[in-house]
Amino acid sequence: MDPRIVIHEPSEDGGRRVHVDSTILGLAYSEMDLREFLRRAGFEAWDSVDVTDAGLFRWEGGGPGTWEESPL
Repeated sequence: MDPRIVIHEPSEDGGRRVHVDSTILGLAYSEMDLREFLRRAGFEAWDSVDVTDAGLFRWEGGGPGTWEESPL
């Protein structure tokens, strides 16, 4: 089974698109943003979930340590 959460490669202008199933949650600029998206999507234990869990997450273009700086 494919992971439910896809974090796409960093974009040229910063951030990473985040999908859960087929729903776009937004553009994350940090792990904190990713966790906020999970909280808003109703994931239990969003604050302690292991973002390296390959059964739940698919990271494209770098893993959880790869983030672009916010353009703000």
